[in-house]
Amino acid sequence: MYELTWKLFKKTGNIDIYLLLKELEKEERMMNTLPNSDNPDVIDHPVS
Repeated sequence: MYELTWKLFKKTGNIDIYLLLKELEKEERMMNTLPNSDNPDVIDHPVS
C-alpha cells in the first residue's frame, strides 16, 4: 500500500495523498513498536 501511495503522490503531487502517506508511515511505526502478540513463542522479557 505504501509503495502505491508513494508512486501516486510522486506522479500527482496531491497533498491529500501525501497526508495519507504520512498516516500510513505513522501506523507502520506504531505497529512496529507494539509487542508481537501474533507469535506466542517470542518472549519480550525474561521469566523469573
